[in-house]
Amino acid sequence: MARIECEIVYDEEENDNGYMTECVRAICTECKHETMSFGTSEASVKRCLAVMREECPEGQSNFYVAEEE
Repeated sequence: MARIECEIVYDEEENDNGYMTECVRAICTECKHETMSFGTSEASVKRCLAVMREECPEGQSNFYVAEEE
């Protein structure tokens, strides 16, 4: 298990009702896999990082963290 940094990007995405909603994206700095969560709070960022671990396209169980500024 490795500690992998993810780039955090604040964006907008169309929700299920067709409205543009603020969201956050986490992009893996190793493989460029991307996850998205609605909202822009710290909880949304943490959800993106947790989903990143679940969805790793390489099947690894890494520990994902927000990239340091």
